[in-house]
Amino acid sequence: MEVIFSAAMGELASRSISFLVDRYLKHKAAPTEEEKLDILQRLLMRLRIVVEEADGRLITNQAMLHQLNTLKMEMYRGFYILDAISWRAHGEDKTKDHEVNNSFAPSKFNPAKRVCFCSGKSGGAAPAELLEQVLGSIRDAIEDVSEFVMFLCRCPRLQRQPYNMYLLLDRCMFGRQIEMEHIMNFLLQVERAPGATEDPAVLPIIGPGKVGKSTLIEHACNDERVHNHFSQILCFSGDDLKDASLETLREGGRIKHQNRRMGSGRILIIIELFLDIDRHVWKRLYSAARSRIRSGCKIIIASRSEKIASYGTTQPIRLQFFTQELYWYFFKVRTFGSTRVEDHPKLTAMAMDMARLMNRCFMGAAIFTGLLKANFSPRFWSMVLATLRNIRRKNILLYGKPFADPWQIAEPVYVRRAKRTSECFIILADYQACSAETEPEDPEVMSIKDLIFGNVRPRGNFKVHAWTSHLPPHYNYMFLCGIQRPPHVVNTENN
Repeated sequence: MEVIFSAAMGELASRSISFLVDRYLKHKAAPTEEEKLDILQRLLMRLRIVVEEADGRLITNQAMLHQLNTLKMEMYRGFYILDAISWRAHGEDKTKDHEVNNSFAPSKFNPAKRVCFCSGKSGGAAPAELLEQVLGSIRDAIEDVSEFVMFLCRCPRLQRQPYNMYLLLDRCMFGRQIEMEHIMNFLLQVERAPGATEDPAVLPIIGPGKVGKSTLIEHACNDERVHNHFSQILCFSGDDLKDASLETLREGGRIKHQNRRMGSGRILIIIELFLDIDRHVWKRLYSAARSRIRSGCKIIIASRSEKIASYGTTQPIRLQFFTQELYWYFFKVRTFGSTRVEDHPKLTAMAMDMARLMNRCFMGAAIFTGLLKANFSPRFWSMVLATLRNIRRKNILLYGKPFADPWQIAEPVYVRRAKRTSECFIILADYQACSAETEPEDPEVMSIKDLIFGNVRPRGNFKVHAWTSHLPPHYNYMFLCGIQRPPHVVNTENN
């Protein structure tokens, strides 16, 4: 029954798409932009069926993963162009129905005038040209979708909630399926000869700050297959490894998972570094690991530095930030959830502007999409949008154009409060803390919402709860902030 259903779905999707494309290509009169958008929307609906069905399957074939990735990229690009062109008029509207402070008026950003493909396929093409390119690209990407679905039906279903619900609850590794499969293959690969002595295998994960290295590792470590494969998962940070000795491995680190039924079985060691680790320190640590742990144990080492690539026994995983099209899909689904964006055109236009200002930052998305989803008020969204515009504008005036991503917090970040426009606070640093150490309800900890959009008046330096991870051990992500008058160049800026 499963085979029949999957085959039927693939054939239906393929024929429907072919019909729509042929209808568009053979249209006697030149179709209007509205008709093209309608065709694009229907194509994307059918492409989404295939993608979501594939995301509910355990795919291990690398060729299929790459084809699925191609289908996803085309889908994200299509939705980006569809939303940008569909909501451009609303992006230019002024919110006449809502009286707000002039400095917190909605952005006049027109997404359709600024849309560009990070892949470079479109260059600086106009919206009409982009629409033509997207229609052609989607047609090319799905020519063999029926064969893909036929192979897909042989892949077992994942024992989890439906993919779309998973995404809404932040519980899937969005946009990193190939990287996840790479990690799982590394972790679950068994030793060549059971009982034989082998050196621990090492997988380096390299990427800029806040690109998602820790999140990728957390998702892998929480997989049931990993829990059943390793008796223990130990996590170390750079500070834990100063001695790099056998005692460090025995007594240091944090136990992330322990399967007592397996006894003293395989061990997975996670090492997360801010930058680099000295080669001599690494050699001592690796030697200690080799003498302590049994065959089949694995090490994952993550860092921003390319130097750790030489420590690996396999090819490293290199993470990059999402393309703008992929980030917009991620931001939109986190913000709107199951709500139809078509029912909120003005909010969609503002959301596109916010996503652009986030500069593809995951931390910014985690913080602000939660605030937006909880308050579907155009007035509140206008305040959020104006806050983001001011963060960028003020700090670029202070630090110059290289200041692109405030959430990296390479320098103190100045943020103007929404309801007390004469007041600024600065974000001095960010850090993570276990829930047991810092509770969001702690009276000494302020929420990011109260700080930016509330009336409370903090004094001196203070802690701010930005967001809480949904993954165990549910870290609280915190800011260390202070009230400080901004430098003259920022304070006198015309808002």
